[in-house]
Amino acid sequence: MIKGVKTQSLSGKRVAISGATGGLGRPLCRYFAALGASLVLLDRNGERSRALGAELVGEFPTLSVSYLRVDMEDIASVAAAADELKKAPLDLLVLNAGAYNIPRHKCSTGYDNVFQINFVSPYCLARALRAHIDACGGRVVAVGSIAHNYCRADLSDVDFSTRTKSSHAYGNSKRYLMFSLYALYGGASGLAVAHPGISFTGITAHYPKVIFALIKHPMKVIFMRPKRACLSILRGCFEDCGVNEWIGPRFFNVWGKPKKRTLTTCPPDEAAKIAEVAERVWGENAERFQ
Repeated sequence: MIKGVKTQSLSGKRVAISGATGGLGRPLCRYFAALGASLVLLDRNGERSRALGAELVGEFPTLSVSYLRVDMEDIASVAAAADELKKAPLDLLVLNAGAYNIPRHKCSTGYDNVFQINFVSPYCLARALRAHIDACGGRVVAVGSIAHNYCRADLSDVDFSTRTKSSHAYGNSKRYLMFSLYALYGGASGLAVAHPGISFTGITAHYPKVIFALIKHPMKVIFMRPKRACLSILRGCFEDCGVNEWIGPRFFNVWGKPKKRTLTTCPPDEAAKIAEVAERVWGENAERFQ
């Protein structure tokens, strides 16, 4: 058991994690390695990915690590990764990669890149791999965010490409990811949605340089460090979430040990619209995943 979370051995289990080299990805990979898992690092930066793998093997000499370059802005890259992941049993798929305040542009799918990275690509990856993961008795763990509550879905501007506020574009994309997966699984086993609260990672380092220089040290004191924040995600690797359930910090969704709770942030009619959009997005890209 890892302090704060009831875990089991992952010996003989294959775990794929996107955004492996990011602020939450690195401590998650260490937890998985300590529990005996074989790791597949999904990351767009091959050099950083292999550096992390070497670091982990140095710490855990028996660790098996493989690498798949995946650019979540490029749906063809995501489809190719799905094909590779189907070639061996897959026990956990952790959808951890995310983007917040980045230069905005349209991807080849026609969607805004923030929406693409945080929703379109991870949803299509989970959709394409669901049958394979289910056959292995495995689970998808999606990293959600309290930012999902900053906005409401707007069918006239699905990807928020006309919105300039980063928190709204990010929150909208996480809202789509979370509630589309609830609809996809419909309460069946094999899904967990977890969120780390607020932690000092690249996602939170989006303020102007002068402001960030002033707040970064207080943030490190006030909010949980990534190693502790990602315990909610780790718990999700061993515990299903039903429809509208998620696992996150106990106090105000920001601090404390992981706790499961039911969300009341998305009314049924909006959730149904999100599910419709998600299946439309999948239909637009399904041929790539054949």
